[in-house]
Amino acid sequence: MKLLVFLALFTIGYNTYSYTATAIIYNGQIITMSDKGVISDGTIVIKEDKILDIGGKELKDKYSAPLNIDAKNNIVMPGMINAHTHIPMVAFRGLGEEGIKDRLFGLFFPLEKQFVTPEMVYTASSLACAEMIMGGTTTFADMYYYMDQEAKAAKEIGMRCVLGETIIGFPAPDAKTPDEALKIAIDFNSKFMNDPLVVPAIAPHTLYTVPEETLKSVAETSQKYNIRVMLHIAEMPKDQNTHLDKDNVYFLQKVGLLNDRVTLAHAIHLDNAQLKLLAQNGVGVSYNPLANAKGATGIADAYEMLKLGIGVGLGTDGPMSSNQLSMIPVLSHAANMQRLLHMDRTIMTPETILYMATLGGAKALHIDDITGSIEVGKRADIIIVDTDKPNMLPHQDLYAAMVYQANPDDVRTVIVNGKLVMLNRKFIGYDLKGTKKRFNELFDKIEPVANELSEAAFKKQKENENKTN
Repeated sequence: MKLLVFLALFTIGYNTYSYTATAIIYNGQIITMSDKGVISDGTIVIKEDKILDIGGKELKDKYSAPLNIDAKNNIVMPGMINAHTHIPMVAFRGLGEEGIKDRLFGLFFPLEKQFVTPEMVYTASSLACAEMIMGGTTTFADMYYYMDQEAKAAKEIGMRCVLGETIIGFPAPDAKTPDEALKIAIDFNSKFMNDPLVVPAIAPHTLYTVPEETLKSVAETSQKYNIRVMLHIAEMPKDQNTHLDKDNVYFLQKVGLLNDRVTLAHAIHLDNAQLKLLAQNGVGVSYNPLANAKGATGIADAYEMLKLGIGVGLGTDGPMSSNQLSMIPVLSHAANMQRLLHMDRTIMTPETILYMATLGGAKALHIDDITGSIEVGKRADIIIVDTDKPNMLPHQDLYAAMVYQANPDDVRTVIVNGKLVMLNRKFIGYDLKGTKKRFNELFDKIEPVANELSEAAFKKQKENENKTN
C-alpha cells in the first residue's frame, strides 16, 4: 500500500523512459458508457491525463506503468458528473428545516449576506469537493460567488469543474451590480480558459432576476469568448410563478441564450413546444429530482427530453436543497420519479440513468469531448466501485447495481485527469482532517445566527397564518 501511494504521488502523470503508460487498471468490470458497452475482466491504460487504451486482460501485458491497480472484479466506470449545484452552501446545510415556507428570503439570502466571503467559499467548497470525490463524482458544475476560491478548492483536491460567476439583479456578496458581476466572469474566463480542470462559465441567476439588457450582454459575451452559460429556468410551479412572461424558453430565445453553449437547471414547467426548441438549439439540461422533490417544485420531464435528443444530466442542486452532494442517491430518484410521472415502470432503465449521470451530464455541460465515458483519447476520469459489499450482492446487472444498490461509501478509488485522488477510501496528498477542522470552525459561527433567523421566520409565518385564519 505504501509503495502504491508513493508511486501515485510522485510518478503518475509523468512519462518516463522505462514505462509506456502512467497507470493501468486491470481485472475490472468496465462500464464504458460507449459503444463498447461492458467489458468483463477489462483493462484501462492511462498515459498522463488521457485514456491510452481500453480492452481485455491481454492489455495488461502489452503496457508497463509505475502504478498498477487491481480492480478485483469491481465496477470500473466513468466518474459521475454533478450537472448543477451550489457547493459553498454546504455551510448552511440542515438549517431552517422546521417547515419554513420562504426559506429563500427568510434564511438563504440573509445568511449569504452575512457570511459569504472568499474565505467561506474556499472552506465550504473544500469540504464539498471531498464529499463529492468520496461519492464518485469527478466533475461538477456550480453557480455561486467568489468562483476563484471555488476553483482553488477544486484544484487542490483535483476535481474537474464548470464554474459560473453568478449574475443577479441586486447587490451580491462579490458584486454590487450585474455589470460588475459580468466583468468578474470575463476576468475569470481569462484566468482559467486554458486550465486543465476548470471550465469557466457565466451564470445569470434566472431570466427574471437579471435585467434584460444584462442577459443580452451575457449572450454577446458568451458568443465573443465562447464561454458556457448556466442558469435556472422554470423551477417554480406555475401557480407560484409571477414571472411567467420571462421564465420560459421564448424569453431565453429573445435575449440570445438559446444555443449550444447554454445549460439550464430544472426546466420543470416547460411544455413540449419549448422542449423541442431546446433540442433544436443544442441546449443542455440538468435534471435535479431529489432537490425538486424536497422543495415540492415539480418533476421535470426528463424522459421526454431524452426522447427529443436533449443532452440531459443529473444534479444534486445546492446542499440546502437536497442536503447532500453525492450523486448516488440521486440515481434511483431520477428513475423512480419519471416512472411515477408517466406511470410506466418500463421507462428510464438503469443504463439510461447511469448514462445521465456520466456522458449525459457531460453533454448537458457541453464537455462530452473531454469526459463522461471511458474512451481512448478522453481524459482519465475514472472511479472503482466495490462489488463485494453485502448491498452490492448479487450484481449480475451492473447498471442496476449502481442505480438501485450502491451507496456512496462503496466508491473505493477515484482518478481525475489521470491523477490518483483517492485510493481505497484514502485521499492522496489531501488534508481532509484539516479541511474538516476549518469547516467546523466556520459552522460554529453560522449556526447561532441561522437559528435566530429560522425562529424569526417561523414566528412570522405563524402570525401570517393566524391572521389568515
